[in-house]
Amino acid sequence: MTNDVFSKIGSGLTLSQKIERRIEEAIRQKKLLPGSKLPTEKELCTQFAVSRTALREALRRLSARGLIDIRKGSGMYITELKIEDAINSLHLFYDLRFNSDLILQIIEVRRLFEPEVARLAARNRSDEDIRTLQKNQHDLEKCNPDNTQLEVDLINRFHMNLSKATGNPIVIISLEPVYSLLPRMRNLIYGNIEGEKEYTLKYQSELLEALKNKDSLKAYEVSVALLERNMEIYKKYFKTN
Repeated sequence: MTNDVFSKIGSGLTLSQKIERRIEEAIRQKKLLPGSKLPTEKELCTQFAVSRTALREALRRLSARGLIDIRKGSGMYITELKIEDAINSLHLFYDLRFNSDLILQIIEVRRLFEPEVARLAARNRSDEDIRTLQKNQHDLEKCNPDNTQLEVDLINRFHMNLSKATGNPIVIISLEPVYSLLPRMRNLIYGNIEGEKEYTLKYQSELLEALKNKDSLKAYEVSVALLERNMEIYKKYFKTN
């Protein structure tokens, strides 16, 4: 079935890399579909006209990159990539780079994207999205003010559910890792300050009203106001602490 996919490579110092690229290219071009089984090592060695050593090194790297799944006693399969895989990779990237520069960059990115996310959510939201966001807001309102960790987790959840209300999976992939950093950012910048919870609840109420009415312009404007405040808080509390 795959005889027409792979051909002889020949010799070279980077033979295993050439094998890796050939298989990756076949996956990208959808000649090898997610979930499909690769030929055996022996068959691949014959098709590529390479040694088993070079092939195994290529397969090891493909497996480490998450492109193939090597199952002992079963064979080798093309990985079925999911949204969660992309999100987890970004989680790791942000965790490794977390510092004051990243915090400022994330606030700037949110100012660029979130108003448009709010606008799109107002257009595409479902009744279930509204109920989910209302529950988020209710839980935040009832949250013990001394439980700052739960409070910021609930705010984070509101933002993530707003992005899901757009109905666009690319929005979720792009912003969910950003929102996962909000608890760490808030704790590092200011922890819990006077009046912030009340302002957040006011923002959520105004945004929910805009979403209920499918008022995309109002949703956009409310989001802009929130993010301007976030930048003010960053400048005031992070710079002085």
